Amino acid sequence: MTPDEYCQQKAVQSGSSFYYSFLFLPPERRRAITALYAYCREVDDVVDECTDANVARTKLKWWRDEVANLYDGKPQHPVTQALACAVVAYDIQQQHMLELIDGMAMDLDYNRYPDFDTLKLYCHRVAGVVGLMSASIFGYSDKKTLEYAPELGLAFQLTNIIRDVGEDARRNRIYLPLDELEKFSVAESDIENARDSENFQKLMTFQIDRAITHYDAAFAKLPQQDRKPQIPGIIMAGIYRTLLEEIRCDGCKVLKQRTSLTPLRKLWIASKTWMKG
Repeated sequence: MTPDEYCQQKAVQSGSSFYYSFLFLPPERRRAITALYAYCREVDDVVDECTDANVARTKLKWWRDEVANLYDGKPQHPVTQALACAVVAYDIQQQHMLELIDGMAMDLDYNRYPDFDTLKLYCHRVAGVVGLMSASIFGYSDKKTLEYAPELGLAFQLTNIIRDVGEDARRNRIYLPLDELEKFSVAESDIENARDSENFQKLMTFQIDRAITHYDAAFAKLPQQDRKPQIPGIIMAGIYRTLLEEIRCDGCKVLKQRTSLTPLRKLWIASKTWMKG
């Protein structure tokens, strides 16, 4: 199996909505973004799959060293081998590769977030910097696009958090800011024990509205001339905003189920968005 094939398999197996946004890219950019996505999956899996925090820290340290190997021209892992040309061709910054690992490491130190500012730092590290790296691969002519990209990454991560409230709680993680739980009179134990309530519905409506605000803020920053090259992010936003509305219309039943869109619906949204340009 070649490094590119390894990354492709990693992307397909994940079942992520991001895969559908890659389909319309030219081959070279598609290979680069698929390799970047595979890198994100690899470091994310370290935290998700390791029950021992010390083992996870050791593995993340290995990935930090492997990023150094990548930029020294001697990558060892199939993912970094697949990224070797991309980091040069698309000016992917080493600091962003490492900052993503910093974000994953936060999951080893935090299973609760006291306020939105702390959560926002986490979101920037695990998603905002991915937005910046992705924007470089997609291509841009106006540097203002580099303000749009991390804002869109933040919106994506907030959507993930909303979708996965119940799933995360079963892993003893609550990403909803604790001061906001208090504001809406929702106890941590309510989330841990999947107790739905009117107050929880109000809390989730607040979370959805804020995520949508960040989508709007992101696209307000995207220069018109860069809309076409940045179409994968626009496709992804279409899929994720549809998911948010599904969650809202379904009564925010995120404590006991994980709302998702079918592959056919994702492909339809992707195709429609691509046609609009």
